[in-house]
Amino acid sequence: MAEIRLENLRHSYVANPQHEEDYALKRLSITWQDGGAYALLGPSGCGKTTLLNLISGLLTPTEGRILFDGRDVSHASPEARNIAQVFQFPVIYDTMTVFDNLAFPLRNRNVPEDEIKIRVAEIADMLELTKTLHKRASGLTADGKQKISLGRGLVRPDVNVIMFDEPLTVIDPHLKWQLRSKLKELHLRTKRTMIYVTHDQTEALTFADQVVVMNLGEVVQSGTPIELFERPQHTFVGHFIGSPGMNVLPCELRGGQAFFAESPVPAANIGQARIAGRTELGIRPEFVSIAEAGIPAEVVRVADAGRYRIVETRSHGHTIKLLLKEGGEVPSGHTFLSFDPAHTQVYEDGWMAGAHR
Repeated sequence: MAEIRLENLRHSYVANPQHEEDYALKRLSITWQDGGAYALLGPSGCGKTTLLNLISGLLTPTEGRILFDGRDVSHASPEARNIAQVFQFPVIYDTMTVFDNLAFPLRNRNVPEDEIKIRVAEIADMLELTKTLHKRASGLTADGKQKISLGRGLVRPDVNVIMFDEPLTVIDPHLKWQLRSKLKELHLRTKRTMIYVTHDQTEALTFADQVVVMNLGEVVQSGTPIELFERPQHTFVGHFIGSPGMNVLPCELRGGQAFFAESPVPAANIGQARIAGRTELGIRPEFVSIAEAGIPAEVVRVADAGRYRIVETRSHGHTIKLLLKEGGEVPSGHTFLSFDPAHTQVYEDGWMAGAHR
């Protein structure tokens, strides 16, 4: 296992990059502690797979350094980095038994057969593959084959980091929760450094202790799931995380107060706003409520989401969504909205006012 430190890392697929837009991965510096569970989260094309391939050694960075426990591995081969990688589609040998698939990485390293048997049995038990050890892998379901891929990453005791690139893509929806839970359990048991790449917020937030949100080749925010939900540092994070995402409304700042359509709105960070650039208010639907007075709005749609209802309103040409618990009175027509001041933030040019960028 290893602490992974990225220093001023940038990467371009262009031979001689001249401009910022030439870089698929913008400059970033970040440290991941030994034994942590991390996720790279973002939409397709945001640079997360590029970053994963730089860490694994499949790509060499255009600029910057990659260090494992202080050792510069920027130009080292994947083999020299002791990386295990699990891809979207299971990489296994169909004609081999499950046992031989799990044993393959160890036999390649000339591990004694007695030790292999012990190690494979241990990993098979973790992954609930013991009953299929002597069956051909070709007869397994997609989730069974992906378990083998996970097992081949876990079976080696010398790996510095195990990396997962969208590992649940081919798994049936009803089995994804089981595999996510199993992966979290495996991390707690093995304490291996794990990095999980996904565009699915549920996968990222339920697996990782620390989530790195990426967009357009750069890290927008890194934090715990609670931090990303309660204090999104950028409106992109507010939109991307949460279902539905954060409400973002234009506002004016006057006399130390924020106004939406001439209605005063208390905000937690109003004292840190500089009244410069584009100013907006961010408030999650969970912290919007129906009130007897406040921001006037019209109810335009109500969707039943089981334990709660999603109420969509319009106010001065802007959509504001809120959540009502099951059994709560659903308004119709004209109403008023109230925002929780502790969870209302001012954003300047997309960034939370006062946030460290």
